[in-house]
Amino acid sequence: MKIYTRTGDQGTTGLYSGQRVSKADLRLHAYGTMDELNAWLGVVRDGVDPEGPVADCLEILLTAQSELFALGSHLANDSLEFADKLPLVEASAVEMLEHAIDEMEKSLDPMRHFILPGGHAWVSQVHVARTVCRRAERWAVQLAEELSNDPQAVQVPSLALVFLNRMSDYLFVLSRWGSKQYGASETVWLSKKSGQ
Repeated sequence: MKIYTRTGDQGTTGLYSGQRVSKADLRLHAYGTMDELNAWLGVVRDGVDPEGPVADCLEILLTAQSELFALGSHLANDSLEFADKLPLVEASAVEMLEHAIDEMEKSLDPMRHFILPGGHAWVSQVHVARTVCRRAERWAVQLAEELSNDPQAVQVPSLALVFLNRMSDYLFVLSRWGSKQYGASETVWLSKKSGQ
């Protein structure tokens, strides 16, 4: 199969139904940002030494990447005919993230201040992934809201929104846990009051 087809040279792409839409379409923003998040999770995963202090996250990150790929296929689908042929999206993926969050939080001090990203290169990469995840969530929510007005449209799976929300929570806690594992200090954000 050829990588280049020239069919997108005029700024359009094909959905599962065969319909051509603009590459600036809301659906493309939604699943394209999920693809970007998946790429960042690959960067985060590649920064983990399998024998190092944060190795416990490797399996979860890989599973999350697989789930994102499945969710992306649902967002790329505009055909009811194809809906049942897509990969299953299961609640167990959300439960996996929640369990991992609970386990990491057991070793963390309670948060009393906002924390500035940074302190360690790997932790900073996790923060970048977290912000991309939040953007993916915003696009997915906007797409879900737009499609909800069309009863004939293939809707965004509700689990997609739940997964993205929990994934960003997971990445935030992972950044804090990673800081602790690497012995990096967290930089607290101190607000300057106006007039000072």
